[in-house]
Amino acid sequence: MPPTQPLVSEEFAESTVRTVTLRLMPLLGLLYLIAYIDRQNVSYAKLDMVGSLGLSETAYGLGASLFFLGYFLFEVPANVFLERVGARVWFARIMFTWGIVTILLGFTQNAAMFYVLRFLLGAAEAGFFPGVLFALTLWFPQAHRARMIGWFMIASAVANAVGAAIGGALLGLDGVLGLAGWQWVFLATGAPAILMTAVVLLILPNGPETAPWLSQDQRAWLAQTLRAERESGGLVDHGNPFAALLDKRVLMLAGVYVSLPLAAYGLGYWLPTVVKGFGVSNLTNGFLNIIPWAATAVALWWVPRHAARTGAQGNALTWHVVGPALVGATGLALSVILPGNAVKFVCLCVAAAGTFSAQPVFWSMPATFLRGATAAAGIAAINSVGNLGGFVAQNMVPFIRDQTQSDLVPMLFLSACLAIGAGLMFIVLSALRRDAAKRAAASPAPRTA
Repeated sequence: MPPTQPLVSEEFAESTVRTVTLRLMPLLGLLYLIAYIDRQNVSYAKLDMVGSLGLSETAYGLGASLFFLGYFLFEVPANVFLERVGARVWFARIMFTWGIVTILLGFTQNAAMFYVLRFLLGAAEAGFFPGVLFALTLWFPQAHRARMIGWFMIASAVANAVGAAIGGALLGLDGVLGLAGWQWVFLATGAPAILMTAVVLLILPNGPETAPWLSQDQRAWLAQTLRAERESGGLVDHGNPFAALLDKRVLMLAGVYVSLPLAAYGLGYWLPTVVKGFGVSNLTNGFLNIIPWAATAVALWWVPRHAARTGAQGNALTWHVVGPALVGATGLALSVILPGNAVKFVCLCVAAAGTFSAQPVFWSMPATFLRGATAAAGIAAINSVGNLGGFVAQNMVPFIRDQTQSDLVPMLFLSACLAIGAGLMFIVLSALRRDAAKRAAASPAPRTA
């Protein structure tokens, strides 16, 4: 049964959503941009750091991937804390600690120190991405969330583009103040996180009820709309939030999500190396790598917008996840098969756009069956398990490269994983949509204010 909405005009509702979007999303997007640059800086530092520390590609890949182990172990507890203490304080804590660890990476002396700091970086950042996804459930009605997640994730594409441009330029600072270029990469990308800590504490509200830029009527409409959705949708709130880890729907989503971070991080981590293999300078490499992430930003804007505009339901909505993933898998495979550096680069641009744009609609799913602290823990669990794909990718890609002596052959591995994942996602998401429809039809009508 559809939720009972507060009796307000459509113009009022749209105005309220627009106000929240303009006030909230630019800040969250900026934070994610900084976070993603912080994740991707290791791919540019690698171009000089491997030789400086005497590491093999495989050893460096292991160190880079340890980020995801720290992330996996601490993400669910971090999101549970966020639900209790609020986004403002918790996001500020996350940013400060990951900024400190990133700066310390600029003074890495050996492989052991690199491994420890990468693990600590994952632990420090744990909870940010799923924390934002949970926070969006407190601000936006369900119909708007995929679009908001798409806007939020555009920051990851912008971050890759910005990181590409500044990564190559920072490597060119080699020798300035007695520091190597790869050290400048870490120092320059860690400082913004520390600086933004004070900004978050000053201007980020914990929720609509504390937002000074919303009127009382706007707060009331949001509260009633979100409450009506929770009551009508048969959402689950386990007494213990950690019980979400045993929810079969959470486990199913976590399992199929693995392929998306695996392909995304594998491609993002290795793309600068592939382009360098085309025979370009570090600076040119950086600017060329802006192109695939510009294409990704367009796809992240268009896919969830198309899903919302067409009113896609059921398997049609599922295809807004599976379709882009299959496009990504095809682009990765063709980058190996087709001849010519320019053609290969275009294929990788298509692959990046498809892989990333599959995620916004996917992330609108958990909030259709979870709420409260259970939603915070469930979203974190899906993301933490899924992000183990990043651990796999950043070990397997350099391993395959070392075994084959080819920069492009690892893309076949990413393609196969993404194609298999797309097939499984179609099955799982279709089943979850049918389950959600049955629960909504069986739930009692919500009480109205």
